Amino acid sequence: MKHSPYFLSLLLVLLSACNSTDSGDDIIIDPIEETYFPPITGSSWETTDPATLGWDAQKVIELQLFLEQNETRAFIVLVDGKIVLENYWNTDLQGNPFTADSNWYWASAGKSLLASLIGIAQEEGSLNIVDKTSDHLGTGWTSMSQDKEDLITIKNQLTFTTGIDYNVTNQQCTSPTCFNYLTDAGDQWYYHNATYTVLHDVLESATGVTNNQYTHTAIGEKIGMNGLWRNTALFDNVFFSTAKSAARFGLLNLNSGFWDGTTVLGDTAYFNAMTNTSQSINESYGYLWWLNGKSSVVFPGSTTSIASSVTPSGPADMVSALGKNGQFIDVIPSLDMVVIRMGNTSAQEPVPILFHDEMWAKIMDLME
Repeated sequence: MKHSPYFLSLLLVLLSACNSTDSGDDIIIDPIEETYFPPITGSSWETTDPATLGWDAQKVIELQLFLEQNETRAFIVLVDGKIVLENYWNTDLQGNPFTADSNWYWASAGKSLLASLIGIAQEEGSLNIVDKTSDHLGTGWTSMSQDKEDLITIKNQLTFTTGIDYNVTNQQCTSPTCFNYLTDAGDQWYYHNATYTVLHDVLESATGVTNNQYTHTAIGEKIGMNGLWRNTALFDNVFFSTAKSAARFGLLNLNSGFWDGTTVLGDTAYFNAMTNTSQSINESYGYLWWLNGKSSVVFPGSTTSIASSVTPSGPADMVSALGKNGQFIDVIPSLDMVVIRMGNTSAQEPVPILFHDEMWAKIMDLME
């Protein structure tokens, strides 16, 4: 397979970084502190002074300057559920100053939100991830022979192992003519966005309501998260929200699907499967979540496994919702931490992995 120049440069950088150790083992967060949950309604959210955590003030400033200079719009760090850092820079999509009330796109970080919704729908009995996709979309949603189409399950869509041919002109195309056989489902991992996009159709078929309605009732109203799925000029089903709504979703996942005594995703077996290696081909991928600290990874745009973790500078137990132009929702159980970053980057890769790693090198440095 011919690789892009981006992939080749990424390979060289990550191979050089793969021997780095996880400095997260040296970071200590008070284990006695209980997780705080902000109120469902209103704008109040308790804060923690970074100085009380022993964070280096000058390095905090350097991190903030790095983020501002790299087209960041919003940056939030939660520890024990409380806001430690919260910054807004630059302008929103309408050209107005970016604020806490500004909405921004999640890009592919929204995949992880859909994974949670699929888990809730399974818990409610609307679907089962071992269902054939055609059980919900009808036969003929691909151009494959029926026996090959019937191999594809919802789980294959969650794990990017559908076996659908990614060698197409438009990898966003979801019409049957764009879904052709390459290999049996389960035999290959490839970050084929269109196979994820039709998972939204599966969810709507199974629940009988729109994705926006289901997102609101299944998660949004339970944790105070606002936001909408919208179609854009380039992509369908893109989630938009404020940075604090993204932080609420991160906090929900930090607490394994529970919110201040409320069960949102109570299927612990599904949650654990979602946030652990989901197949044998790309050990750094769960159910539409990226997993750090593994010995190898296959990045978007490639079928080649690299001997590195996703984010060598970050904590080994971090799970991440990652999206184009640097949309990051990072969940780190060992630090009881959530990190949100929204904005743009100058990076050209589908998911700016190198920028994410550089950001985490600075975060880890300020906590030393």
